[in-house]
Amino acid sequence: MTNGKGMKQSAVAAVVMAASLASGAALAQSPLAVFDNLFTGSISQPSRPAAPQRAAVTPVSLPAGAQPWSGEDGASGHPLMTASAIRESAANFDNCIASLWPEAARRGITEANFQRFTAGLSPDLRIMDLMDSQPEFTKAIWDYLDILVNDNRMAKGREVLAKYKPQFDAAERAFGVDRYIIASIWGIESNYSTQMGDRSVLNSTATLACIGRRQAYFRDEFLSALEILNRGDLRLEQLRGSWAGAFGPTQFMPTAFKRYAIDGDGDGRRDVVDNPTDLIFSTANNLKKDGWQPGQSWGYEVVVPQGFNYMLADRGRAMPLGQWQQMGLRRANGQPFPRASDKAYLLAPAGAEGPGFLMLQNYRVIMRYNPAEAYALAIGHFADRLRGGQPFVQAWPRHERVLSRTERLELQQLLAQRGFYRGTPDGQFGGETRQALRSFQAAIGSPADGFATAEMLERLRGR
Repeated sequence: MTNGKGMKQSAVAAVVMAASLASGAALAQSPLAVFDNLFTGSISQPSRPAAPQRAAVTPVSLPAGAQPWSGEDGASGHPLMTASAIRESAANFDNCIASLWPEAARRGITEANFQRFTAGLSPDLRIMDLMDSQPEFTKAIWDYLDILVNDNRMAKGREVLAKYKPQFDAAERAFGVDRYIIASIWGIESNYSTQMGDRSVLNSTATLACIGRRQAYFRDEFLSALEILNRGDLRLEQLRGSWAGAFGPTQFMPTAFKRYAIDGDGDGRRDVVDNPTDLIFSTANNLKKDGWQPGQSWGYEVVVPQGFNYMLADRGRAMPLGQWQQMGLRRANGQPFPRASDKAYLLAPAGAEGPGFLMLQNYRVIMRYNPAEAYALAIGHFADRLRGGQPFVQAWPRHERVLSRTERLELQQLLAQRGFYRGTPDGQFGGETRQALRSFQAAIGSPADGFATAEMLERLRGR
């Protein structure tokens, strides 16, 4: 999960990041800059124990079919992502791991376990390519939703809800979190435990703790993974997942596991991989602690009237639903809003030609779980479908072509030349880019919806 608490790259997170709606450009931000909020503080420093000798054993095996590192500089341009810096850090990998022993000891990890669990580690440099990948082409949000919210996944979700009804009942009573949201996260993150990733979490986080541009962040993840193993919550073979270290059916990062994992059945272990009770309780606890509002929806599909001022479609402009109604917005299914006093903000992910959504507090909670708008929308919609709801009422502008990364980079550069964009063009569309595009659209008399289309690129080119 990636909610400021962790960087996650699940099987579906790669699509999330490519959806071009990531709130801050996924991987760079933490995969999904939301993950730059690492907490630091001064602590008393005990005497530093000597680093134990790491036994020489066979290196950790990589997943079948894993590709080798390209040997090229990373796309981010970060000095630690140059090919020479990567090679230099890889050559120092053993010394780097050994240097982490004092901190491991402060966390209560025994020397025997430190030796045992770090003995076979070796750098997986292919992760450097994955960490800095910037796909040329992305998916439209409607294609993304088509992939994730489909009949097969819904059928499996209903089976899971029925099979584990007692656990979902207990979790709802204990945490007040909607069971359909938990089931939706389970389904979208791992297709109900069938696609959880096959890399060693310990080896991946060790690689990232010693090599690349996020070492400080991943040192905490690596040491937290060691704590999990030292405590005995999970076995080493269970800690397999994504290249960024997320594991289990709902994709916990090690630090998130430490904060949110629950021993739901009282067996003394917090097993979020193979124990459905622990998995459901831990995911519910995560959402509750992130601010879930019991009994409330995540949001509503709305019809936005023609001529609406899309400059109001901003996450920072939350207003009561009754106020949005006064501006002409109505629920797409014709039903009234349950509580006109609930505050929401307007999201128009496909601009003026697509459906609008009024997002409540629980949508923000899902965004903390994984800070990508397309992901959070998929979770909310899938949950509604699981409880018997209907597809979205309004059509998506499927005729629109998604811009390539090269075109997105050009659009940012042209906005910068005209004085609308003050960031560094990188081909990633976050809030700053959308605000700049809105300002340009308003200046030329178009709906200021911030939706980057081929037509807008042509207008910027002056053709």
